[in-house]
Amino acid sequence: MSAAVTQDPYAQDGPYAWFRLAVSILLSTLGGAGIWAVVIVLPAVQADFGVDRADASLPYTATMIGFGLGNYLLGRFVDRYGIVPPVIGSALFLSGGFALAALSQDIWLFSLAQGLLIGFGTSATFAPLLADISHWFLKRRGLAVGCAACGNYLAGVVWPSFIQWNLATNDWRSIYLMIGGIVLVTMVPLALILRRQPPETHLAAARGGAVAFGSRQTSLSPAALQTLLVIAGIGCCVAMSMPQVHIVAYCVDLGYGVAPGADMIALMTGAGVVSRLASGYVADRIGGIMTLLIGSVGQCLSLLLFMPFNGLASLYVVSLVFGLSQGGIVPSYAVIVREYLPAREAGQRVGLVIMATILGMALGGWMSGWIYDLTGSYRAAFLNGIAWNLMNMSIAVFILMRGRGPGRVATA
Repeated sequence: MSAAVTQDPYAQDGPYAWFRLAVSILLSTLGGAGIWAVVIVLPAVQADFGVDRADASLPYTATMIGFGLGNYLLGRFVDRYGIVPPVIGSALFLSGGFALAALSQDIWLFSLAQGLLIGFGTSATFAPLLADISHWFLKRRGLAVGCAACGNYLAGVVWPSFIQWNLATNDWRSIYLMIGGIVLVTMVPLALILRRQPPETHLAAARGGAVAFGSRQTSLSPAALQTLLVIAGIGCCVAMSMPQVHIVAYCVDLGYGVAPGADMIALMTGAGVVSRLASGYVADRIGGIMTLLIGSVGQCLSLLLFMPFNGLASLYVVSLVFGLSQGGIVPSYAVIVREYLPAREAGQRVGLVIMATILGMALGGWMSGWIYDLTGSYRAAFLNGIAWNLMNMSIAVFILMRGRGPGRVATA
């Protein structure tokens, strides 16, 4: 029988796997509306509800909390029932959330809609999708996970532009209703395309009651490794949040104004897409831990460079370096989980680490502002980020060292 006849199109790394990846990227881009919309309409929401900037920021905080919790909870759901129900649920939550937010008459109901419905709904299109696509690739798993993770950044390109363009002729409430309709009519059909389950042989547990683990081995127990990855995720993202959350304010403090800071955020995001693709390619060759370490070292160096090189041109260059360094860090955790931990638990384990990274972003954004209030300068905040980054690097080195040597298999 010829190879053309015997080749399974639904095998790992096969044609269907790449088609499924394209659908996953599109779903992630559509679902990412939940994260970016609230940022763009914040000034209009503040004016509409007549609240101060602190209260107007509550919906974003609620969204991130819902997003973080959803990554873990829906990850557990994916392990049992597959990716289709969570993504359909995501479309329903998002459409309902955008509609409720559009009809809200006060900031509290708006925040509730953002956190419970929009934030939670958005989460299904990040970590759960990364876990699902990881089952369909073996040789190119790192690249596939990196590509799927790019959808979150692509959403940051598509949706802000869409909203800004529509704000010229519509109010934010009309735009929210429009987004709710778009995600509902597009995400449900796309989710149904993903009904095929991964090969059962890939997910099957090992015989004798043992658990089937990934392609790499470590002397650390799954619980210990998971704990270390959670701590590392918090550490890297506390550091990551310093430029991403405060670069605009930093530029204002330096006398450059708001516009250059906004441009630097766009530069970081664009470079992050490149970083995620490149890191996925690298992870397929040297593994997730080494890829994480490389990205973490690059991020640490770029944080260090932000302090002495604070000229306008220099800040653009350092922002580019920062984006190229940090973009691949978060997807690396998904690769590490799939390399070292049970395939059947990928959804909840990837979701837990991603939740930790989101909480790290929230903690770091607040902490940097708190340090600035105490010291009157962002210098100490950058140093704080570097300290958290060093912790992340230390954990990556420790896991790498414990994984060396033959015959070391993680045990529960």
